[in-house]
Amino acid sequence: MFTLEQVKEAHTRVKSGADFPHYVQELKALGVTAYDHEVADGRIIYRGADDFRLEGDPKYPSVPIADTAQTEALRQVLSVHQAGQTDYPTFCRQAAEAGVERWTLDFSAMTCSYLDGAGNTLIVEAIPQG
Repeated sequence: MFTLEQVKEAHTRVKSGADFPHYVQELKALGVTAYDHEVADGRIIYRGADDFRLEGDPKYPSVPIADTAQTEALRQVLSVHQAGQTDYPTFCRQAAEAGVERWTLDFSAMTCSYLDGAGNTLIVEAIPQG
């Protein structure tokens, strides 16, 4: 199975959104099948075959998640971020303000799902395959 060090090494090669498809392929090659990004503190929980799971450390001080999800606000936040107009910390803060508790990347389905605190899916996007 993969290690957090291997995942971190793959992540060092991500300089912009354009590098993301290659990063996903590297993670898949390591055996990562999915991961959850916890918006409140930036922790990432990586999953592999046979219920294998590794959890990273928090990446930033805890931010509050809005109690009410706002799908249209999230669409706007995503649009602006994907156009390169915000950095990653700003995107995470704005996603929290739109009520996103976590997003899940599923490498089998090649999707990214944004979920609220109740586990409801707000938006599902295809992961770019480069």
